[in-house]
Amino acid sequence: MQGTNDRTAKNWVLGLTSAASFMMALDAMVITTAFASIRAELGSSVETLQWAVNAFNLTFAVLLLTGAAVGDRFGRRRMFAVGIALFVLASVACALAQTAVWLIASRAAQGAGAALVMPLAMAILSGAFAKEERARALGIFSGITGCALIIGPAVGGFLTEAIGWRAIFWINLPIGALLIGFVLRRVQESFGPPAKLDMIGLSLVAVAALALVWGLIRGNPIGWASTEVIGALAAGVLFTLAFVAYETRAAAPMIPMRLFASRPFASGIAASLLFYAAMYGVLFLLPQYLQGALGFGPLGAGLRLLPWTSTLFLTAPIAGAMVQKLGERRLVVAGLVMQAAGLGWIAMEVTAGASYPAMIVPLVVAGVGVSVAMPAAQNAVLGAVALTEMGKASGIFNMGRFLGGLFGIALLVAVFSANGATDSGAHFGSGFAAAMSVAAALSLLAALAGCFIPARQPVAVQPRPADQPKDLPKPQQA
Repeated sequence: MQGTNDRTAKNWVLGLTSAASFMMALDAMVITTAFASIRAELGSSVETLQWAVNAFNLTFAVLLLTGAAVGDRFGRRRMFAVGIALFVLASVACALAQTAVWLIASRAAQGAGAALVMPLAMAILSGAFAKEERARALGIFSGITGCALIIGPAVGGFLTEAIGWRAIFWINLPIGALLIGFVLRRVQESFGPPAKLDMIGLSLVAVAALALVWGLIRGNPIGWASTEVIGALAAGVLFTLAFVAYETRAAAPMIPMRLFASRPFASGIAASLLFYAAMYGVLFLLPQYLQGALGFGPLGAGLRLLPWTSTLFLTAPIAGAMVQKLGERRLVVAGLVMQAAGLGWIAMEVTAGASYPAMIVPLVVAGVGVSVAMPAAQNAVLGAVALTEMGKASGIFNMGRFLGGLFGIALLVAVFSANGATDSGAHFGSGFAAAMSVAAALSLLAALAGCFIPARQPVAVQPRPADQPKDLPKPQQA
């Protein structure tokens, strides 16, 4: 389709996929500032309630690639709506929870719904826009999703203080119901390759992801040298190798290993994993630093993240449009160098004992940098595959992003624990500064990975006929 109707349809797809992604990303974070109220009402320990987050993360990581494959098989629009419905029903169960076990089980179901929604949102969005328009659309999508990740703790704190912790789950019911209705009316159905589900591959990757995520989550509480953590990580590596070996021989692989032979795809995945590790690690520690060391409340800490939030929201769409002019490699490398500079700057300011105002400019620098890099990296990955493989590519991208985030949180928390503590503002600052230095190093490694994305030749602008000189010299005869 062309014209207004075509543009309207694309705008609906962009709005609905972004809204669904925003809801999933927001709900993964809002619970962090509601823990005190939940613990008091349900009478549970901190050790027990941490699984309200871990359960969501584990099911999301394990089922993420399954979600993409199921969407390819049974219809992306249909399974996208099913995922939203599962997420909403699980949210209602969370709001009605009377025990910690009930809440944890409901959060696991939320993660399963999100595992359907997130990869299919990117696949539906990428399929609706032509290649020359896709980068800008992904930029808007990334800006909205990234904004949810950053404002989540502040929104959770506000709802908990104003209404109660159950409100952070009840709010998903009306939003989700509206989304399902509009998705079924406004989004066209699409499918991936009509191949059978790769059940052996799904099982291998599920066990591998479960073992790796388990090891990363359990490393800090029980020690990285413990038998449980080493065994889990070793099992994860072994099952990952078994998955790769099987997929290279499978007749209809869930993840064609040949995709990683593409430099844009492999480099984009590597860069994304590393810079999301830095971003998620900072996102986990920075609100706690603002509260534990500088004394702000949950809502106050969230508001002081606005220099970062606003750059993600405003810069990513612009950066998406710039991809077509400058190419993915320039934006990925430049953006991640900016992120590294901003995070390193924060580390130096914290070491010097500076207050929050000194952090505003480096937060803006880091925010602009990651906002520039995100849509470019996504475009490099999705632009390297055929339209029929968008679901698989987006599933791989999201899995890498999420595992990178878990790795970043685990690594930065381990560095924080080795260099600081939460017993005083000074000790908190020491650990936080060390963690920010590691986050800056991860960003530089991500920029290095981005250097391997092939450069795009700029498109020459041809002069219009009216711009041609009227009297051109005639060619001389030989």
